[in-house]
Amino acid sequence: MTNVYVEPDGDKFQIEFADHAAPIKGFKTQKDAIDKAKSMGHSPLVARVRNINDKVKPDHWRSA
Repeated sequence: MTNVYVEPDGDKFQIEFADHAAPIKGFKTQKDAIDKAKSMGHSPLVARVRNINDKVKPDHWRSA
């Protein structure tokens, strides 16, 4: 399973890929984005602290 990042996108959420592929946007809730990522065979990660989302630092992320 590859890691993906679930992040806010305005008032919705999106799934971002580590390889910079086009994100999947338009999820109403964070849970919806997490469930979709899991159903696609990915390991979703969410930010530990709001507004700090440095993908290079693994301690900024937690498994969903």
